[in-house]
Amino acid sequence: MVTEVVRALKARGWMKRNMPFLYTWHAYVGYEMNLYEAFKKPKTVDEVANKYSLEKDLLKRWLDVGLAISYVKEGKKGKYKTARKLMLPSSKKNPRSTGAILKEMMELHIPTLLSYPTIMKTGEKNVFDGDKHGAVVAQTSSMLETLALPKMTSLVKKYDVKEVVDVGCGYGGYVQKLSKAFPNLTFSGLEVNEEVTEEAKKQCSEHDQITIECTDVFEWTPDEKKVDLVLVHNLLHYLSDEERTNLFSHISKWLQKGGVISIITPIQNGKHGKQFSSVFNSFFSAFENLHSLPTKKDIEKVTKAADLKLASYKPIIKEAGWYHLTLEK
Repeated sequence: MVTEVVRALKARGWMKRNMPFLYTWHAYVGYEMNLYEAFKKPKTVDEVANKYSLEKDLLKRWLDVGLAISYVKEGKKGKYKTARKLMLPSSKKNPRSTGAILKEMMELHIPTLLSYPTIMKTGEKNVFDGDKHGAVVAQTSSMLETLALPKMTSLVKKYDVKEVVDVGCGYGGYVQKLSKAFPNLTFSGLEVNEEVTEEAKKQCSEHDQITIECTDVFEWTPDEKKVDLVLVHNLLHYLSDEERTNLFSHISKWLQKGGVISIITPIQNGKHGKQFSSVFNSFFSAFENLHSLPTKKDIEKVTKAADLKLASYKPIIKEAGWYHLTLEK
């Protein structure tokens, strides 16, 4: 009898622990299918289902969950309306929508982590498809920019920066923001994904001091002038230990004496955010073409090999284990 009670309590406990997933699932479907926009004004199930060619019964089930978690309100005459909630993602049309992180989580992170039993049995890891996921990864990476920008601004002032290079620039968010604050600086954004590069060029088209190039960082060198500041943000998990050493040795050649490299990355076994960094590391390890997060010792080793100095090492998002580091020449 006691065993059955314990079993029931465990089952109940797991059900309660999974309740928060409803919010994530509802927000993901709402963002992906643009349903929050569809119900921005009161609409019936039939109206939205007919307009967007959706299955009425599944749309109604989505609305039922929305009512249960207060993401949707029910009005008169069978009409429903999106609730005003801070956490709800804005439309897909908004390139700054937080829905991108839901999409990355639900379509990439969770399926990958669920593949662990198969990978552990077969030893056959996944292959990360940069062409398929590059755009959404660039979009989610840009969400760090708001937190990181004050640190970038401080670096520009501290090191009297004139030339900035962003390695793996994504949509060019950093160089756009910095160019507005420092219009007399010159910026180069390097991106290996063609689709992302084209979008970055569009977004940076009004900034004459920004150049965006689709290139492999190991094949790029500055034209004539030495570089003062190089950004290497959210990039190290794409590189092996050897490639990281080669990267910073290569970048070191661009820098003039006193130049600086800015790194933003989750740190493995760091003082802060161990839960997040451990699951992030588990995700990367499930791909044959992605790599484990660096430890602080890994960074120190790479720094020494590139004849650089680790000048600062501070958390930028403590709860997530993200750190901002600077390397000086």
